[in-house]
Amino acid sequence: MEEIKVSPDYNWFRSTVPLRRIIVDDDDSKVWSLYDAGPKSIRCPIIFLPPVSGTAEVFFQQVLALTGWGYRVISLQYPVYWDLMEFCDGFRKLLDHLQLDKVHLFGASLGGFLAQKFAECTHKSPRVHSLLLCNSFSDTSIFNQTWTANSFWLMPAFMLKKIVLANFAKGPVDSKMAEAIDFMVDRLESLNQSDLASRLTLNCQNSYVEPHKIKDVAVTIIDVSVEPSRLVHPVPHICEFSLLCGRFEVFDQSALSLEAKEEMYKLYPNARRAHLKTGGNFPYLCRSAEVNLYIQIHLRQFHGTRYAAISPSMVSAEELEVQEDHVTSDQDCDDNQ
Repeated sequence: MEEIKVSPDYNWFRSTVPLRRIIVDDDDSKVWSLYDAGPKSIRCPIIFLPPVSGTAEVFFQQVLALTGWGYRVISLQYPVYWDLMEFCDGFRKLLDHLQLDKVHLFGASLGGFLAQKFAECTHKSPRVHSLLLCNSFSDTSIFNQTWTANSFWLMPAFMLKKIVLANFAKGPVDSKMAEAIDFMVDRLESLNQSDLASRLTLNCQNSYVEPHKIKDVAVTIIDVSVEPSRLVHPVPHICEFSLLCGRFEVFDQSALSLEAKEEMYKLYPNARRAHLKTGGNFPYLCRSAEVNLYIQIHLRQFHGTRYAAISPSMVSAEELEVQEDHVTSDQDCDDNQ
């Protein structure tokens, strides 16, 4: 079993895509780390937001594949923010710095929740054109940890990691999932006390998404289930915030995870649903080809518009004509209403 961190693809990513560090706040200790790849002429790229235990590197397979198809892709790692509004303000400043008016956001778990809250926070002057939500949630109360959210900053790093690791799922998984878990554990070890404490605080402080503020945002929900019969390899380490149905990162293995899943569907009744039979908590690592396909399908609806995340030269003339006809048809429908 080959470790991801020594794989040719990961080494190629690290050697060809530069890591940028950007400060946009008055506090110069708040540093955004990001990989920005693909044509810089694209003004509405897709941006990837990681889960609690993730860094900007966890989406390297999406960066490599999507840029190869002509998309502009940004994978980032946020600095230490203790409050959701503080995060939203910092992220808005980052987009201003990068001169990006609107973006597409792919968020995994906490990253998905932050993406929704940012879309909600900026709804009066929209900065988010679409959302892809993978293993995400809409209400932090599902974790039953709101009462401890304000105490994470007091805990030492080893205790914070223990809180996360104590709830990681153990058991047999296939080799690709085992490699993904190994890589995510390695990424978790790279985070310091402030990184972990602030992320857990954002993950658990009492908050929920107000759907009426983002009703005009196109949404795709990526759903993962687990087939026990296909799990053949023991987990060498531990996987992130284990859950019953393999979709949401939760602190306890209870029916709450299923409740959270259904709540997401109720929140976005018109969302596209992308279903993966296997993939666990990190399908973007262990089922990257399928996830990349779903991302392409989601982004394809914006081809030929000012919100396309792909270079026009990479879109076939036939596809562009079909998309333009679709946009014109939608506009005619709007005019007739």
